[in-house]
Amino acid sequence: MQERQDALNSPEMVCRWARHPRCVGLARVELRKALAAWGLAKIEDTALVVLSELVTNAVRHAHVSPGREIETRFQLAGEDLRIEVHDSADEWPYKHAATSDSENGRGLALVSVLADKWGVSERGGVGKSVWALMAVPPQDGDS
Repeated sequence: MQERQDALNSPEMVCRWARHPRCVGLARVELRKALAAWGLAKIEDTALVVLSELVTNAVRHAHVSPGREIETRFQLAGEDLRIEVHDSADEWPYKHAATSDSENGRGLALVSVLADKWGVSERGGVGKSVWALMAVPPQDGDS
């Protein structure tokens, strides 16, 4: 990890990563910390899979100039957890129709099943943001 905006006491955490396969696991560690701080252990497993798929796509497919980073952003937005992965590539991802013997192409299909909503947005400057929203379950005692 090259840079981290420590926001465990706020509703947002931003981290920047070198585009390397190792950043997938490192990003998962940071999301796990944020979810624990926010009391969202109930959605940890699902959120980690969603994040892993989005970061893996950025690492594998965002072919950009050396030095360009991947940014992850975790945010409590109302009653949702928003997971964003920013990269500098202009090409937008799409869901593939993977066959039973395909080795790749299932990541966004998995995200679409696990997240309540996902999409791709332009961002300021170069590249895009791929995001997913997951409903935050009510805390025990909440109505």
